[in-house]
Amino acid sequence: MEMSDRIVVITGAKGGLGSFVTRRFLENGDQVIGASRSIRQADFSSGRFLAVPTDFSIFDSVQELADQAVAKFGRIDVVVHVIGGFAGGTLLHETDENVWSQMLDQNLTAAFHVVRSVIPHMRNAGAGRFIAVGSHAAEQPHANLGAYVVSKSALITLVKTVALENAAVGITANAVLPGTMDTPANRTAMPNADFSQWVSPADVAEAIFWLASQAASQVTGAAISVSGRAV
Repeated sequence: MEMSDRIVVITGAKGGLGSFVTRRFLENGDQVIGASRSIRQADFSSGRFLAVPTDFSIFDSVQELADQAVAKFGRIDVVVHVIGGFAGGTLLHETDENVWSQMLDQNLTAAFHVVRSVIPHMRNAGAGRFIAVGSHAAEQPHANLGAYVVSKSALITLVKTVALENAAVGITANAVLPGTMDTPANRTAMPNADFSQWVSPADVAEAIFWLASQAASQVTGAAISVSGRAV
């Protein structure tokens, strides 16, 4: 068990991965502020869960999330940024402008809004953990996934920049890069795939939990692949 008096903000807290991450921190006894557009208090039964509906495409909405967390609990110890999106199947030069913008907004700009709103509070406290969920696919280019991979690759650079800029003030920043995860949505989208090759969301959640632990206090600027058999 890790120390259990932490204040943890989780974006995308009830999604395919986010629900596992949320439950992992709640099981440890942490106070979790779960945020997404459609999150509800009833999504998790724990008394240590607070739902805060947030639109991550709008900076003021994300700023309100951070300010509300600090006003209610006094600080933010950990941020786990899970929210993201996926689109693929087209050559880069055939990618629609709207798809390109959507991938950048969901996978990069949303994280930038979180950084802008949360990092100042962590700097004032002199401590904090920022953990973002990227993608194993972002470690190298992939045909027909251009917009997605570019946005997720940029996310890694954003995380490493946060690490460099804040190491001296006690803040760590790291990315976790899952392979294809065994979620209901992915099984529906790819019913003929070999699910045994996929990564368990619980294992990804455990890697995230470790990065938030005291054991990982000296780890920053890392992009950790959790890819299972798809090395």
